[in-house]
Amino acid sequence: MSDIKAINSGAKFAHVTVGGLHGFEGKQFVKNATGATSCEISFGTLPCGASVPFFHSHKANEENYIILSGAGKFQVDGDAFDIAEGSVIRVATNCDRNLKCTSDTQLVYICIQAKEGSLEGYTMTDAEITERENLL
Repeated sequence: MSDIKAINSGAKFAHVTVGGLHGFEGKQFVKNATGATSCEISFGTLPCGASVPFFHSHKANEENYIILSGAGKFQVDGDAFDIAEGSVIRVATNCDRNLKCTSDTQLVYICIQAKEGSLEGYTMTDAEITERENLL
């Protein structure tokens, strides 16, 4: 498993890394490292033929899985389906979920966990264009 490394931070941001995803193995949660207050983000990998060793469900939080590489199967309660690089799977509360790698290469994914029903504004309904000196 990789260790999270702090790169820099300020009063309004935290910048950390889990390192290169090509060599990443295991599961790494980043909430504590970033000081996040709205969601938990984790990076995960599964080797060829492996699955998460347990099913689980959440009482208050939905999960969104983003498959970065590899392929596999995903199960939500009694429904199982194929997943691959580019797949995005939202899983509601109070249902069992699990995933398995079926490809020749490891399955690499990001999981974002946040309180179900809490998103009130997003993109331009929660944003405004601002004026600032561009330092990029």
